[in-house]
Amino acid sequence: MNKKIFIIAIALLMVALVTATAIYFLFPYEPKQPPKADDTGSTQQGIQEVVNANNKFTFDLYSELDKSEGGNIFYSPYSISAALAMTYEGARGQTANEIKSVFHFPESSTLRPNFAAIYNGINKGTKDYELRTGNALWVQQDYPLLQDYTSRVESFYGGKAANLDFVGETEKSRQTINSFIEEQTNDKIKDLIPSGVLNSLTRLVLTNAIYFKGTWEWEFDKSDTREQDFKITPTNVVKTPMMYMKPDKAAFNYADTEDLQILELPYKGEKISMLILLPTENLDAIEPSLTIEKLEEWKSKMQETKLDAIYMPKFEFDTKYFMSDTLSNLGMPTAFTWPGADFSGMDGTNNLYISSVIHQAFVKVDEKGTEAAAATAVVGTFGTAMPRNIFRADHPFIFLIQEKGTGNILFLGKVVDPRG
Repeated sequence: MNKKIFIIAIALLMVALVTATAIYFLFPYEPKQPPKADDTGSTQQGIQEVVNANNKFTFDLYSELDKSEGGNIFYSPYSISAALAMTYEGARGQTANEIKSVFHFPESSTLRPNFAAIYNGINKGTKDYELRTGNALWVQQDYPLLQDYTSRVESFYGGKAANLDFVGETEKSRQTINSFIEEQTNDKIKDLIPSGVLNSLTRLVLTNAIYFKGTWEWEFDKSDTREQDFKITPTNVVKTPMMYMKPDKAAFNYADTEDLQILELPYKGEKISMLILLPTENLDAIEPSLTIEKLEEWKSKMQETKLDAIYMPKFEFDTKYFMSDTLSNLGMPTAFTWPGADFSGMDGTNNLYISSVIHQAFVKVDEKGTEAAAATAVVGTFGTAMPRNIFRADHPFIFLIQEKGTGNILFLGKVVDPRG
């Protein structure tokens, strides 16, 4: 009996290995080793233009999501911009103009080499933290995309193409893409594309994934974490694990304005940091004016400050957004319309339109640091005022994870309920 069970177990293991190998063989590249992009001709000014475009989109999107999302929000504007930049490369006419306007893209001659430089910078690698991003094109095996299009996407976005059979093996194709994304994000983004999204008319799926794991420059001591009140509203108070730090030696980049406190928590390596925007009373006081210009104004007031205490909740949650309506409302409805969409730069015809844009994200913040991941798929188808020097994030707040040097916003979130 034991021998029989052993043989069955070996057989099942072999089947699993064969299946995994077959799926892996279909990947465009090793998921955690994204190819380099061609950033020849990039400049500091050009990089800043692309960063500014991404950051403007960040707050446009936040404003739109905030209308419909009553709870926590978390997304990667970079991931969405990357996926739509590849899509934009194949758009023409009004379709292209609307995408360009929504994402604030500069001219292509500026966008391409400087997006490549930002992508390469993210993937540069460091011993202090994990940060990487990767793009891919998943194409119906017999569908003739223009060579000029696929070459541009691979050259400037590192978006290598892989052939799948959406017509004959729809479910296997979906699983292949999801497995690739899962590996790119250390298993944090699972089942990005749900069952039923792809069908026999799917011709192209463009994906981006981004993953970050960093340790605080000054970690919180776990033994100091206590269950404390978090005020979702003045009348809705919940208990949550609240981290505490008494920074005896460290000074933090910090400002206290009439409306909010803003605190920067750096990660080891000092190239990535988290900015926390904590309103004095509630988010309604700052959300209407939340723009990239306002953020820069707030940041300009920050200075190295010795704080008496820092309180911050631990939190972990996932989000998922089906963004067709959101992006249409922001100003690019034509891309989702057929007939009407023009992606002739992809295939030389007007047959393609976007049927789905899906974005999924994960964030975990604890005493040690932060882990965050996000992926995007574009489917082409026929309380009270506080003492000045105490930072107590015990009510809803907004946070950003940014590259310190450029200010490029990689992730943005809102914590309404830290329990998820």
